[in-house]
Amino acid sequence: MHDLPNIDPERLQPVDPSLYTAAGDPHHAPRILLLYGSLRQRSFSRLVALEAERLLHWHGCESRVFNPSGLPLPDDADTRDPKVQELRELAMWAEGMVWVSPERHGAMTGIMKAQIDWIPLSVGAVRPTQGKTLAVMQVSGGSQSFNAVNQLRVLGRWMRMVTIPNQSSVPKAFLEFDEHDRMKPSSAYDRIVDVTEELVKFTYMVRGRAAALVDRYSERVESAQALSQRVNQRAL
Repeated sequence: MHDLPNIDPERLQPVDPSLYTAAGDPHHAPRILLLYGSLRQRSFSRLVALEAERLLHWHGCESRVFNPSGLPLPDDADTRDPKVQELRELAMWAEGMVWVSPERHGAMTGIMKAQIDWIPLSVGAVRPTQGKTLAVMQVSGGSQSFNAVNQLRVLGRWMRMVTIPNQSSVPKAFLEFDEHDRMKPSSAYDRIVDVTEELVKFTYMVRGRAAALVDRYSERVESAQALSQRVNQRAL
């Protein structure tokens, strides 16, 4: 059903939500958005994202994969652009995300960064990414590298996301997939299995506690000042 030919069914264990959920858990399938950073016809970052999505489905998650083709450069279009709206709506919908970028010139791709740049820190009183979970992965054409995942971690922190400890870096990605564009058995594949399992666990742990986890003194002070200003203005 989940099309996981490289999995040892005796070793892959389902995540027990009762071990991780809070009292405020919404009790629906975890909602995960997957972003990838290449528009090539045979995009290895997209193929890794699809492998992760299959594993997330095995764990009972609901998922969406955003296709960045047609997404304008940041600030080169209005936020009413259909692709921008689609991405922002998916970010609002998601409780966790997977970001997979190729490494190009020692960094994440511009396509990957453009997607993240279009997701705002706040929309009115709503923060599309704050308190949500994040898993980061990268693919490389050469030897093992962690430049892209390290940069993605910085962005995840900046977006106020809970980035899980585990990560995946797939070196020489062109050797890791068969003629059907499925990932071959390898330690690199096993790491993707680890990452998706950990993401599911952290998403269960965080989503019912997100309001408490991201509650900040500085924002409470700011809110109190804003309220005081409004009241004083009315008094005048």
